[in-house]
Amino acid sequence: MNICVVGTGYVGLVTGAVFADLGNDVVCVDKDRDKIAALKAGRLPIYEPGLEEMVLRNAGDSRLSFTSDLGVGIRHADVIFIAVGTPPKDTGETDLSHVESVAAEIGRSMDRYKVVVNKSTVPVGTGGFVREVIARHQLRPIEFDVVSNPEFLREGSAIEDTLRPDRIVIGAPTQQVAMTLVELYAPLERPMIITDLPSAEVIKYASNAFLAAKISFINAISNICEAAGADVTQVMKGMGLDSRIGGAFLQAGLGYGGSCFPKDVDSLIHTAGRLGYDFKLLRSVAEINRERAAHLVETMAKALGPLDDTTIAVLGLAFKPNTDDMREAKSLEVIQLLRKAGAHIRAYDPAAMDNARALLPTVTFSASPYEAAEGAHAAVLVTEWNEFRYLNLERLRGQLKRPVIFDGRNLWEPERMRRLGFEYYSVGRKPVLPT
Repeated sequence: MNICVVGTGYVGLVTGAVFADLGNDVVCVDKDRDKIAALKAGRLPIYEPGLEEMVLRNAGDSRLSFTSDLGVGIRHADVIFIAVGTPPKDTGETDLSHVESVAAEIGRSMDRYKVVVNKSTVPVGTGGFVREVIARHQLRPIEFDVVSNPEFLREGSAIEDTLRPDRIVIGAPTQQVAMTLVELYAPLERPMIITDLPSAEVIKYASNAFLAAKISFINAISNICEAAGADVTQVMKGMGLDSRIGGAFLQAGLGYGGSCFPKDVDSLIHTAGRLGYDFKLLRSVAEINRERAAHLVETMAKALGPLDDTTIAVLGLAFKPNTDDMREAKSLEVIQLLRKAGAHIRAYDPAAMDNARALLPTVTFSASPYEAAEGAHAAVLVTEWNEFRYLNLERLRGQLKRPVIFDGRNLWEPERMRRLGFEYYSVGRKPVLPT
């Protein structure tokens, strides 16, 4: 099948590469000419395990190509995936200007029947909006259909999530149109659910909002555990073994970040308000999440005393492991609060430091966790990279001026940290205090 994917971010590039790997002829389009030039030269704009090899293999086999000419991509394709950014406005409303621009060009360039697929995360009702924009910009009437096919990719495991998704959601106006997408996804042999278009749009937001609610719930419980002397990890295990609840997204820590959960929660709150419903539950989810970085820094200030002129080693900058994405990263909030309190920051991340430099101009970046910790008054773990799980903690302790660690992700076990001689503070667990 001939496919056009508009947008070469996480969703677009992964989608295009996987469809090409399944034997389709895929053109990926992006208006950023520098990005297209880099992709043609084999340089990827994002870090994602397994993606570079897949892109290079399929580009080399001529199944995957790149262009900045949207009209060329549209005319090439039978199916057009819109996978452009949908950033939040200050009000929480989703900015659909990029989607609208692509839809208008589809209308102008359409030369035969097309299936237009909204892959971007968009509010309910966007399918109708895209149809109206395309029809309005057509030079002559040509039949087309608009389908919703939301993505459920996790950065750091996007290839796996695309090849082996829990479910494939197809929101289409008719069963016949849906079958085009069913045929495209059939080689994956994964469960598919066919719905009307608005329901598919709601499924995406409802799913992300529910997962965000689980994260904020266990973080609220961690506050109770800290006050009561309980252990949130034991509470989580006891809850997670209930088949009605499950343990996924039930880890206490610094809360959710990244390009999806924060904006999707805010967008659903805004959409609900537009439809006449005050989503109080979801507003509380967002508020709890906003408090997490401040809670950690308050814990640090209580343990260390005034933070003015201290040096803090920050371990992990990306919003989650196995990505270089700094969007809505909790490290930005933690570092901003530490700097406001007068602390100096030395930071290390295995993949995200290049992206972080422009966002954190006052931070000193280190070549290793041990360099970051040298002479520091404390270390704080922000992103739970697997590399940190296997640190030589004795060496790290020797580098620190004071052997104190603040673990924002509960990566290490308190008893082990006690044996190693650390003063150790984690989330929702009793601190390990010096004897």
